[in-house]
Amino acid sequence: MSREALLRRAVTISLFTWRRAEADDALDDTDRKGWWGDCTPTVTGDRIGSRLWLLQRRTITAQTLRDAREYAEEALAWLIDDEIVTAVTVTVERQDNERVNLRVTLTEQNGETLQLVFEDTWSLINAV
Repeated sequence: MSREALLRRAVTISLFTWRRAEADDALDDTDRKGWWGDCTPTVTGDRIGSRLWLLQRRTITAQTLRDAREYAEEALAWLIDDEIVTAVTVTVERQDNERVNLRVTLTEQNGETLQLVFEDTWSLINAV
């Protein structure tokens, strides 16, 4: 498998596996979600996934877009921490009332960049 395919897979898993909600996250119910493997991480504090799921049922506002970017950056920070890439840039763009696209740019050690675009991320978050 190519490096690009491996990075694409890692980013997709990181963004669209639901990370457990933080203690202070607002929830609609008592389900904090989260991947069971995070109960026994190999490295203390390591967690898989993102909190993008917390945006379900929210209206697409400027604050929602900022939260989406923050959650995506949080989910992908391990790529920098583990020295897989030197930088991760996340751009979140509203396309219309029901569509949000997410763009991830990874900068590798040699300076090359890989851009990954996740169109209609809003439908993925809301399982539409």
